[in-house]
Amino acid sequence: MADVVEEVKTTKIQSGVLKDVLAVVKIGIVNSNLITTFTGLWLALHFTGKGFLSNLHTVFFALIGSALVIAGSCALNNFIDRDIDHLMERTKSRPTVSGSVEPKRVLWFGVLLVAIGTFSLLMTTVTAAIIGLIGMVTYVFLYTMWSKRSNTLNTVIGSISGAVPPVIGWTAVDDGFHIVPVILFLLMFLWQPPHFLALAMKRCEEYRAAGIPMLPVVHGFAMTKRQIVIWIVALLPLPFYLFSLGVPFLVIATLLNVGWLALGLAGFKMKDDMKWAKWMFIYSLNYLTILFVTMVIVTID
Repeated sequence: MADVVEEVKTTKIQSGVLKDVLAVVKIGIVNSNLITTFTGLWLALHFTGKGFLSNLHTVFFALIGSALVIAGSCALNNFIDRDIDHLMERTKSRPTVSGSVEPKRVLWFGVLLVAIGTFSLLMTTVTAAIIGLIGMVTYVFLYTMWSKRSNTLNTVIGSISGAVPPVIGWTAVDDGFHIVPVILFLLMFLWQPPHFLALAMKRCEEYRAAGIPMLPVVHGFAMTKRQIVIWIVALLPLPFYLFSLGVPFLVIATLLNVGWLALGLAGFKMKDDMKWAKWMFIYSLNYLTILFVTMVIVTID
């Protein structure tokens, strides 16, 4: 009986540790970025005429490397933000706040993940590793340590790091210049401000309490809505630079853009700003998934 009780306790401890690790590395962010990384990699194989199965080693190192660099960057973000995370409902239960994980362990865990991830990317191309490090530096230093706490451009600056995963995927296969990874970067870069500004509206009072100068906190909802619509408008022409993906992709991408713009414009008439922000946030998540999955589907031979 004692052995059974001890085994149950051990299982609970292991489950708790795994839960803390997944929370520290923000597994949701890692998973969503892997979708865009894989799309960049897949399209590079497609446009360079290289086979998927014959390049599984590149696929493996690219996905593992990018996942670890992203996970490590998120862990470092958790370490740095532990002094303000307790002020926000969304982040107050993080292991670095609750005390279930020692902050120094999170710091060195993040550094280790970034190091291993960079080495993994080096197994593909030097360019992929450099771009991965650029994403890490932008997210950890330029966003988390500086702009997030100092000005409303934090969302724009943070968007740089969020836009590099598909470029990592592409350059892991082909480190020469090509218009496709440039457009993938721009798609991701322009997608993020309306996505995160909608979230910032939903969590406005939490950001205010934490002293984070998000756009809706500093300039209000009216200005934020205008900015969101402007960013969405900037997305409209980008799919046409990917005309080589075919008419079905152009139609789906354009419908997604027009639908998002229509929903964005509806925000000027809706009285319930929180409801609108919620719809915009949910739409942005589905937009990204559908858009990048479509790119893969239309290029399957």
